[in-house]
Amino acid sequence: MKKYAYLIIVFIIPLFMASCGGEEKKVVIDNTPMISVKVNQIVANGTSPFLSVSGKVQAENSADLSTRMMGFVTKVHVNVGDKVRKGQLLVSIHNSDLQAKKAQVNAGITEATTAYNNAQKDYTRFKNLFEDNSASQKELDDMTANYEMAKARVEVANQMKNEIYAQFAYSNITAPFSGVVTSKNIETGAMANPGQPLLSIETPGSFEVIAMVPETEISQIKKNTKVGVLVKSLNKTFKGKVSEVSTSAKNTGGQYLVKIALDKTDANILSGMFTTVQFPVERQAKTALVLIPTEAIVTNGQLSGVYTVSQGNTALLRWLRLGRTFGDQVEVLSGLSADEAYIFSAKGKLYNGARVSVRN
Repeated sequence: MKKYAYLIIVFIIPLFMASCGGEEKKVVIDNTPMISVKVNQIVANGTSPFLSVSGKVQAENSADLSTRMMGFVTKVHVNVGDKVRKGQLLVSIHNSDLQAKKAQVNAGITEATTAYNNAQKDYTRFKNLFEDNSASQKELDDMTANYEMAKARVEVANQMKNEIYAQFAYSNITAPFSGVVTSKNIETGAMANPGQPLLSIETPGSFEVIAMVPETEISQIKKNTKVGVLVKSLNKTFKGKVSEVSTSAKNTGGQYLVKIALDKTDANILSGMFTTVQFPVERQAKTALVLIPTEAIVTNGQLSGVYTVSQGNTALLRWLRLGRTFGDQVEVLSGLSADEAYIFSAKGKLYNGARVSVRN
């Protein structure tokens, strides 16, 4: 039995060694086609002496309309894009409860008014009797007290009426000013909840730009300063004037809010358009700006990155921290340096590890 065991072991060991040796000699060849790409060198822009920040257009006069009461929407009277006038009915909310309360209040007013009229007559009669010495002081005092209480009940009933009519204002949503409906967030039959935005309206023609200025530059921004505003989608620069400068960045992460009132223009400017605001002040931060085109940016949720070429000629996705936007370029705060290159365009879908060939 020992001889057989020895022969089997001797026979298996060479086979195992041969098998291992064969695996070591295997070479995996990547036959996936190469993707032709074009690369650009990082642009380090440190020549512009003026401060530029990104911003966004919004209407000077705008409002989000909501209600204080809960109820079903019986009808939405307008659509997005409709022009409305001040006081026009926009949304009706089911208000049968308010109608019942209104009827109760009106009945209470009628009852209180009748009691007041009777008390007034009694007071006048006893006052005359007292002057003729036909009524005592106590009787006049009782009639006076009754008259004053009746008068107070009428006042209470009228204030309840005012309260009910104030609630009606939240069941019938009207336009606070003349303008255009810019959004509709509710439909007929839906449930309206307190504080829920139902409609948004704004006055067209008068626009302002909201810009965020870093703390290193805010001390130079003064009210009434004239600035240039580039509206990117229109590729036009408009004139404006600083109308408001925030003095706190407590809730804006070190960025100070600045409002710029745009001059009147016939251009088709719309709320939400992105801008670049050029301030006529010298930049305090002297470090060069690292800029790349926005079309080269790759986004994944809240992450932004760009593809670069590795030493092995494969695509490598680098995540970036971005800053301000300057026209069609965006500032790179970290992730790339001024001596590196990035993939600007590709003839195929890029992914991490994809084989690439750089073309001129």
